[in-house]
Amino acid sequence: MERIGLIAGNGQLPFLFAREARARGLEVIVAAHRGETDPALEAEVTAFTWVRLGQVDRIVRTFQKAGVARAAMAGGIGRVKALTEARPDLGAVKIISRLRSFRDDTLLRAIADYFEAQGVTIVAPTDYLSQVLCPVGHLAGPRLHPAQEKDVALGVEVAALLGKADVGQTVVVRNGHVLALEAVEGTDETIRRGGKLGGKGAVVVKRCKPGQDLRFDLPAAGPRTLDVMREVGASVLALEAGRTVLLDAPQLFKAAESEGITVVGVS
Repeated sequence: MERIGLIAGNGQLPFLFAREARARGLEVIVAAHRGETDPALEAEVTAFTWVRLGQVDRIVRTFQKAGVARAAMAGGIGRVKALTEARPDLGAVKIISRLRSFRDDTLLRAIADYFEAQGVTIVAPTDYLSQVLCPVGHLAGPRLHPAQEKDVALGVEVAALLGKADVGQTVVVRNGHVLALEAVEGTDETIRRGGKLGGKGAVVVKRCKPGQDLRFDLPAAGPRTLDVMREVGASVLALEAGRTVLLDAPQLFKAAESEGITVVGVS
């Protein structure tokens, strides 16, 4: 039976990937990051190995030993942890020494190139998860009114500029004012900060970086996103259609309807 590797971070995306890969008849070999990956993932895969952030060669050896020729990265790694808890091995040092920039996409592409040189091709997790990508149009909650449509358009424009600088993917807007931009703190804290500054009715926009390599760091949203929005009274979640992963979409839409939060997919 063919095997596929999974370099797992946090959240539900590693579970979604593992289940779909198994449904396609693949054995899933996981390298899971300590402090990030949910240990429950081990029960759903063929083989499971813990690694620390930066142990690139350990992951390569794990896959080579298991006969893995293709692998995907799925799930996030907290940026603050990446700054404070990384334990780079020789492979990571080799990658870092060749870089002129430490921006997310540049670093991830370099890691993918290193894996490929060792015989492991990095593939896009969405090759296996197209059914969980956000569709276009109104998805849940009240219809947008004109002022919200303008805020969504502004958020999309600003998020594109933010992404072009390879900084973040999330923007919070209200009444034509940009309240918060995502940096190292991540989406949830960006929403909290924007909501506290702007009060109830904030619009949250999340989109891919322009030219983003779809093998890495795709934007994702799920019921937890709605929980954070509810905390601060945010009223709209606008996601890039076709390139944002919906985690537990039925529960996300149910929660949005219950809370009166609008969810839309924008192209």
